Amino acid sequence: MGVPSFYRWLVNKYPNIRVKAIEEHIHGHCVDTSSLNPNGIEFDNLYLDLNGIIHPCFHPEDQSVIPPSTYEDVFSSIFEYIDTLFNIVRPRKLLYMAIDGVVPRAKMNQQRSRRFCTAKNDEIVEAEEDRLRREFELEGKLVLSKKDCEVYDPNVITPGTKFMYRLSKKLEGYIESRMNGDSSWKGIQFIVSDANVPGEGEHKIMSFIRYQRCLPGYDCNTHHCLYGLDADIIMLALATHEVHFSILREDVLFQEQKPAFRSCSKTSNREAEPYSSESLKHALVAKRPYEVLHVWILREYIELDMKIADVPQNITFDLERIIDDFIFMCFFVGNDFLPRMPSLDIHEGAMDLLLTVYKQNFKNIGGYLVDMQRQQADEMEILNLDPPMDVTKNSLADINDILRNTKDFERNKSDFLKNSTIRDQVQKYTEGLLWVLLYYFSDVPSLAWCQEAGWLGYWAKNWAGKFGLLHLLLCSISVRHGLSQVSVKFQKGQPFKPFDQLMSVLPLAHALLKLYAKLFTDVDSQIIDFYPTDFEIDMDGKRHAWQGICKLPFIDEERLLSETLRLEKELMPEETERNAEKTDKLSVPRHLGSKILRLLPDNQKLHTEAELIRGAVRGHVSSSLIMLLSFKIPIGKPHIPRPLEGVEFPKKAITEADIQKTQLWHEYLGTRPPYNRFELVQKTRNDLHPSNQTSNTRFPWNPRFDTCKVGGAGSSSNTAKAIADMKISEPSHNSMFVHGRGQTW
Repeated sequence: MGVPSFYRWLVNKYPNIRVKAIEEHIHGHCVDTSSLNPNGIEFDNLYLDLNGIIHPCFHPEDQSVIPPSTYEDVFSSIFEYIDTLFNIVRPRKLLYMAIDGVVPRAKMNQQRSRRFCTAKNDEIVEAEEDRLRREFELEGKLVLSKKDCEVYDPNVITPGTKFMYRLSKKLEGYIESRMNGDSSWKGIQFIVSDANVPGEGEHKIMSFIRYQRCLPGYDCNTHHCLYGLDADIIMLALATHEVHFSILREDVLFQEQKPAFRSCSKTSNREAEPYSSESLKHALVAKRPYEVLHVWILREYIELDMKIADVPQNITFDLERIIDDFIFMCFFVGNDFLPRMPSLDIHEGAMDLLLTVYKQNFKNIGGYLVDMQRQQADEMEILNLDPPMDVTKNSLADINDILRNTKDFERNKSDFLKNSTIRDQVQKYTEGLLWVLLYYFSDVPSLAWCQEAGWLGYWAKNWAGKFGLLHLLLCSISVRHGLSQVSVKFQKGQPFKPFDQLMSVLPLAHALLKLYAKLFTDVDSQIIDFYPTDFEIDMDGKRHAWQGICKLPFIDEERLLSETLRLEKELMPEETERNAEKTDKLSVPRHLGSKILRLLPDNQKLHTEAELIRGAVRGHVSSSLIMLLSFKIPIGKPHIPRPLEGVEFPKKAITEADIQKTQLWHEYLGTRPPYNRFELVQKTRNDLHPSNQTSNTRFPWNPRFDTCKVGGAGSSSNTAKAIADMKISEPSHNSMFVHGRGQTW
């Protein structure tokens, strides 16, 4: 789950949570990863969210990288990427690689909307390219022909496709070659959870960690390192309550300051050529600086920053529950499953506002927001749903006065006054919050939940955009009973098969089997209405085109499965394997695998790929020295939402002096509060990259000799050349700088 700008906000507010990752380079020689880690930490386990590696290798954005033309090129890039990460982390016990498998239906809807939007944009771009080609040909200009390329549609990075099937097989061979041929990889266990194992990659990793914590003999001082760029990885790492947890990432903030054009006051416009020339394209994988985010440092920041001034006598300050509440509040600024609140935008200080309101009203709301220790109880009362303690007749009267004076309320008064409608909205949104909460702390509570929640589109369009979170909270107060009357029971359900998910998320049929593609294109198809060729994009409350939501028909699960079930009988053996649900695979030396299998009763030893015994281990014999053992993590183990007994906490590194004073958006007299943009970049370049230090403390780079990147990839060459000669003066806090997807500071 990506939360736009969450990471930027986090490192701005808590800058010491990250350090530069040291990567050894020995020219002409392989790095001995069995030696001590130069980063000063000996990591036990390395976890890779492989989708964060597959995508940049499939369609690299770095112009210095040779774009792949075949699947084999992509595989080579992926393996080089993994080697780089392995050399940085140097795990001593385990390497766990997880690929996104079939996801919950709630995630499918988000994927479906995003992919349909992308396909629509690609169609427009391709039509414009064809128009220009015809125009240039009529003018007699030389037009290069389109190159046929196997690597052109990232939609194939979805469970069930031939690409993902081949990648899984290649990963097995890659691990085997490393275990047999690289002494640094010996003595380490390898687990691959490929696209045929249901679940999002990062959530499969967290399920494994949570399960390990419940086992007797688990070392509570295990040092974990997880690679991934999604913001939710930070929340998931916090939710494990493992102290020794680090997150490896590319330094994306430094990358935004990378040279895009030669910039020097003495350089002519003609000489200021972009760095995208063919002569610079030499590598399969871009050489990026990496950084490590230490979760235990983030825990220290949260402990000091979220200190409650007036804790009620009947409540004990509990850092672990404060952390759980912090994670819960993060859901409101962005997640893949619930409508975004237009009134809560990170760029407008939403997280600072939420944290401030939480601290100031801790006593009034009755203490902590969530209690993850009660998730195993029958009543499932995880959320604190009691009405606020200080709600009075006067406060309700004030709320009514506010609502009467809003145009939106006047237009929707009749709906607002229908308490049954309000209760339904409160019920459904609370249900969604509980679903997300359980998904992050325990396991997916219901695979089919979003199919039962067709209200989402209506709510997002008619209510979230008008009243947002304020409306939801005021409704719950005005109804008096509000959230305290919410009762939620989830049915787990079964995951889709890979081909069923393809039918649920793909906008085009070419990544499907021909057998299934007919359901997309045949006018007589019973489900052709699921795949509109034209649709409306809802921009209500959105600032940027990429934020638009495609208004698509919901996939009716019963109708879809009735059609795909008929086709499964006609699948070939390899296609049946691609459509099967599988389990994680553990690669071990043959002698160790044989010992493990001997420990099992004869009736639990499995010999064929199709067989499965829950909780058991089965062997897949090959001609090499490596044996693959498949296993499945048992479900139902309770999550332990606090550090385990015996954990050794690192020495405190954060003090009160490191906590920045929060300046709320609505309390600032200027256009927006200063977010220490320049001080942050200065610290980033000086602390993480000491060679880039300059004497200018207000503007962290010298514009005469360094470079600036303005306007994004879409800037014209003339604009870029003009920028090259531009003299940059010291900016004020109100200056607007481009970042991310065209967003501005």
